[in-house]
Order: sequence, then structure tokens, then C-alpha cells
Amino acid sequence: MQRATISGIRLPFPAPRHRPRSAPATGALIALALAVFLPQCALRAEETTVSHDAAGLELFEKKIRPVLVQECYQCHSAEAASQKKLKGGLQLDTRDAVRKGGESGPAVVPSKPAESLLVSALRHEDFEMPPKGKLPDAIIADFVKWIELGAPDPRSGTATAMAPHIDIAAGRHFWSFERLRPVEPPAVLDGNWARTPLDRFILAKLESLDLKPNAPAAPRTLIRRAWFDLLGLPPTPEEMSYWISRLGETPAATPDPAAYAEMIDGLLANPHYGERWARHWMDVARFAESHGYEQDYDRPNAYPYRDFLIRAFNDDLPYDQFVRWQLAGDELQPDEPLAWMATGFLGAGAFPTQLTEAEFESARYDELDDMVATTGVAFLGLSVGCARCHDHKFDPIRSEDYYRLASSFTTTIRSEVELDVDPGPSVRLAKVLVASEGLPHLPHHADDRGFPHFYPEMFFLRRGDVKQKGEIATQGFLPVLLREDADSSRWRPAASLDSPPKTSLRRAALARWITDVDYGAGHLAARVIVNRLWQHHFGRGLVATANDFGASGERPSHPELLDWLAGELVSRGWRLKRLHKLIMTSAAYRESAEFDERRATLDRENAYLWRHTPRRLEAEAIRDAMLAVSGQLDPAMYGPGTLDPNMHRRSVYFFIKRSQLIPMMMLFDWPEHLVSIGQRSSTTIAPQALMFMNSPQGRQYAEAFAARLAESSDEQAVADGYQRAFGRAPSEQEWSLAAEFLKRQAEAHAARGQADAGRIARVDFCQALMSMNEFVYLE
Repeated sequence: MQRATISGIRLPFPAPRHRPRSAPATGALIALALAVFLPQCALRAEETTVSHDAAGLELFEKKIRPVLVQECYQCHSAEAASQKKLKGGLQLDTRDAVRKGGESGPAVVPSKPAESLLVSALRHEDFEMPPKGKLPDAIIADFVKWIELGAPDPRSGTATAMAPHIDIAAGRHFWSFERLRPVEPPAVLDGNWARTPLDRFILAKLESLDLKPNAPAAPRTLIRRAWFDLLGLPPTPEEMSYWISRLGETPAATPDPAAYAEMIDGLLANPHYGERWARHWMDVARFAESHGYEQDYDRPNAYPYRDFLIRAFNDDLPYDQFVRWQLAGDELQPDEPLAWMATGFLGAGAFPTQLTEAEFESARYDELDDMVATTGVAFLGLSVGCARCHDHKFDPIRSEDYYRLASSFTTTIRSEVELDVDPGPSVRLAKVLVASEGLPHLPHHADDRGFPHFYPEMFFLRRGDVKQKGEIATQGFLPVLLREDADSSRWRPAASLDSPPKTSLRRAALARWITDVDYGAGHLAARVIVNRLWQHHFGRGLVATANDFGASGERPSHPELLDWLAGELVSRGWRLKRLHKLIMTSAAYRESAEFDERRATLDRENAYLWRHTPRRLEAEAIRDAMLAVSGQLDPAMYGPGTLDPNMHRRSVYFFIKRSQLIPMMMLFDWPEHLVSIGQRSSTTIAPQALMFMNSPQGRQYAEAFAARLAESSDEQAVADGYQRAFGRAPSEQEWSLAAEFLKRQAEAHAARGQADAGRIARVDFCQALMSMNEFVYLE
């Protein structure tokens, strides 16, 4: 990654070419700070990722893609071109092809439906698509809405050929569907570089490409990297000093060979670890605390699911149990409050609270689709939901398989129960949102009009239409993930005649199937979670598409390593903390971020890990770091969250209301919490700079930060500020620049008649420190 550099102080935004003639007081101060640094400026471009609107993506997957596949691909796809049946030179099976268009121009102009030929063609104005007859107005309205949302389209790259029919036996030989097999780390030429067995997989690939890995990063860099990766917080000056003395960066220090592993163990035992990694999973689980849609009523008792996640990660709950509890904790361990809290996963999706009688049944099928689609991408990395209206076009998943899997949730509803939400010795009862069966449902506006909340049977639907019902769909699992000799009945719990079950136990069967490595889908579930951990440590997964392990997703960069790690996870009891340590003690993780063009030419995306890719922190870590260095972080854990953007608890405790998301968090690519997110976008936009430079929040953090600095000399204050913000001392050039900056700022404030000009200058200095790239980027 290339970044703006200002004399060793790096900014997270393009530096201005000049100071504005007039600006609010805070903006002028920061502009002056930049003016001091500008003579040394050397700007370089930063590559950013365009953010897809989550609502538009959801609309595309549910409403747009199925119509394109059903109505358009026959004449407008790569397959049609290969058969010389392409019409008008127009392909509609990739994002680039849609934007490029055909002989008449672009089919879609994002955000401009009036200029999009696809819309006029669907309306049968200039063209008539499909030629057999105009589609219903509701479908055309979906396309208009999608384009208004920017036409987000995940179909990057070249089109994937559609399977003419579903061949389950052949499908089982696709890389992600194959069973795990024992894998031995390969032989390498440079055996001295590898610290762990996983390094041999990395090094073997690099050697095959004539690439050499970077040397280890400096201890200070590794300490900061580890703190943010596991805790989402910066190390304190005291912590940095202690571990520097152990790791041996100073000339007088003797390195302690056990120190680094001991440091990782300590971080994994820190309760902030659970907060950090719970937030990662909340993206995957599309967790929010409101219903969404027009009214977006609150779900005030949804937060225990978040608390369950924090406790589960801190307690190192085996991942297979973690999965099973989220799907069927109430059925598998009905006497365990945490197991009940875990079922909040199923009830976390959006659901309309305003329904007409005609929408009752379709809304229920949409709700079931949310449950099965999220289960598919979260645990299996598969777009199961794409088979709702037709057989999956790319993966061996039939529409029949979709409905059999979805029937696991036929009678599952949201409800509230009173539970002990404190697993310690004290008892603290609270209402908890759960997903279960046979309990009173959550209140709904349509209750007085007979809204049933669920139907006792689920039917196969033709094209996903509730008016075109087929036979009753009984529970089943994806055949492509079943061992050939497996019978679905093996996962169904035996009912006791003495104590008949209170629920159908279908979800318990589903949970057991998903985590069964030998006969069920456990081999794929292991690969998916291993990849998620790898992604958060390296910025990119071994499979770059974390939520798509199917044919449309990326192939693994190191398939043998992925299987080796999955096998390690399973054989060691599905414990994630051990896997974290294995990854973080590797030579691959400990590489420096040093860049050179020759190696980048061979591997521009750093898919093969010849360096550690620098990356920007997420919204939560940026805000939490500002609170931490300013001394304002409230460490209180668990309990209800808040919508107050000025709260001082960690960002994981924000109340997530879908229609009222926290502005600062949205600036830094917070998800919209509508669908599962496998990896957040990382955009660079001007308002991010304004948040640091002009926002009352940024200034308030700077005020508190300045109050913590050494009270004696400016020289000591500068040293203290650098240590707290970056974990290092300033360079001589930075000393000089900072001293000049403080002097000029104090003079400017004094000229305005401000009695505490020196203090305000220090506030300006602290605000400048938190505005730098080094504060918000990991190397």
C-alpha cells in the first residue's frame, strides 16, 4: 500500500495544496499544522476499494440476478456468445459487461435509471426485452431501484460458465467440497526462514515464483500489529516498553526467545480479545438491534447475542459448539443460558413490521430465506439463497436442496425469554431475544389481523412464488456435502418417550450436520472459519472471497495450507485461540511491510505473502484507539448498548439501529447490517479527513489527549504524545517540526488574546497526531 507521507508523519488523506482563506477555528489550526509539514510533502496514490451498498447487493441477489438468469442469459451471456447466440453484442453476466453494454451503448449507468438502456428495454420502449413479453411492473421497479442504489454488482471478472445440469457426484470433486485429507508441509530450500510448519507452505510457493520473503518486522511494529489484531487497541507506553525490553530492540537488550509467544498468550487471555473478535463475527451474522424496513422498531433485548459472542471468544468455546449453539442452542442444551443467547443469530435479520394480509406468507418465506441464506454464507461460505427460485447456476445446489435445508427453520420464530445473563456466581435475570419454537412470538402490527408468524409446513415453490406451491418440503441437507454413504437420519436426535421434545429438533439435526467432518459439512465449515481468521490477520484470506467458496468465488492461493490449517483446527478440538497463536508466531505473519517494485511486478496483490500488507484499521479500532490514547476509554463490558455517539465504551457496544447508524462509524465503512459481510470495504473519502480535522468529537479527544501529556517542557510533551499515539519516539526531524509547530500555534493563539495559548497549541498537536496515517494504519 502506498500512502501520503509528510516528513515521516503520514496522513490518512490527501494533504491540501494551500490553506483556506477562512475556516472555522479548529479547521484553521489543523490547516496551519499541515502548512508546517507541507514543504516536506511527497504524496503517493493509495489504492482503495469501492464500497458496495449492502441494500443494493441484497436487492441484486434476491431480485435482479434471478431475473437476469431466467430471462436474459439465454441471449446475453458468455455461454450465449460461445454458442454464437449473443444478441446485440450485449452480455449481462458480469458487472463489467453490463457497464460496457453492447452495440447501442451501456446497459446500465449507475444511479441513473433514465439513462440506462436496460430499463428502457424492460419497459419495451426503444427495445423489447425479453422479446416474448414485457415483465411485470414490479420486476421493472426492482431494476430501477437497484440502479438508483448505484447498481452494485458482485460479479467481477469474467463470467463463470453455468452448469447445464446439477451433477452431485461430480460436484463433490470441486476443491471446497472435497473431504479433508492429511497434508504434509512441503520441503523448502531455505529451511532457516520457517518458524512454524505453515511457513513451509508459504515459502514453497514463493520459491516456485522466484520470490524472497521479507525479513522480520521490528519488534515495535510487531507489538502494535499484535495488539490491534487481537484486541483492537494500541499498546500503552508501559506495555510497549516492557515488551521491547523482552524482545530486544534496544542495543543493550538481550532477546528472550520465549517472549513473543508469551506476549501472544497474554493477548489471547485479555478480555478485550473477545470484544475485538465478536465484532468481526457480528459482520458475518448481519447482527443489528432493530427490525429494519419503514418503522425499524427496536429490539432492545437483542444485545445478549453480542454478549454471548464476547464470552464465547474469550472462553475459547470450541468452534463446532459455537456453530451448533447459534443454530440450535435451545434444542441441544436447553439448561444453558448462553446456548439460548446464541440463537439470536437466527433472529438478527431484518423483518417488516407493516404487512398486509396478502404479504403474510411471502414475508414468512423471506424470513426463512434470510435464515438459510445467512447460515449458508456464514458457516459454509455458500450462496445457498441463490437456489430459492431455480437451481443454482454455478454450484451443485438444486432448488429442491434449498427448500429441504430451509425447512429446518419451518416453525422457528423470534421470541423473548427470561434468562440469567451473567454466567458468574451472581444471578442477573433479563429478557433475551431468542429464536426457538413453541414460545410466544414477538408482538407484530398484524397480530390483530391474524398474522400467524409461521406456517406448520414448508412447500417447494416454483420460482420462489408462494402462489405456485408444490409438495411439502421435508428436511434434508445439501447432497454435495454429504458423504455418499451418509443417511440424513444420522443427525436427527432421538426423541425420548419419557420426555417428548418441546421443539421439532430439526435445527439440532442441521447443526450436527454442519459440524460433522466425517459425514456432513464439517470439512467445509472448518475451511471457512480458518480462512476468516487468516483474513483478519493478513488483510486477505487464503480464499479472497470469504463468503463464497463456490464456483463463482476465488480459488485458494495456498490450497494445501488451507486444508492443513483446517485439519489442525479439527484435530485440536476446534479451538480458535491455538490457531491464532499458530498464525501469529509464523514467519509469514512477522514479515515487515517493506515494498519493492520487482517483487510487486510478480505478485502485485501480495497473494503469496512476500511482505506483510499494510492496512487501515476498521471504524471500531480507529475510534477505540482515539479513546484509548486520550485516556477516556471506559472498559465496562457487556449489557445494553447506546446510540449516543459520544459514549466512552468500546464501539462494539453501540446500539445498532438499522435506520440510525453511527455517523463516524459509517465514514469508515461500517456495514449496514442487512446481509452477511465477509470482508468490509476500505474506502478513502474526504469526510474522513474532516472528521479528524473539524469534528467536535475529534477535538474533544484531542483535548483529553493533551491533558495527559507531560506538564513540564514541550519537548517532553512531544515525546509523550508520540509514545502514546505510535508507540515510538519521534525522529530528530519530527522533534524539530513539532517544536516549531507548537511555537507557531502558541503565538497564533496568544495573538487572538487567548490566555492558555500553550495548552491550546498542545491540543492542536494532539489532534494532528491522531490525523496521521500512522495512527490509523497497521504495518
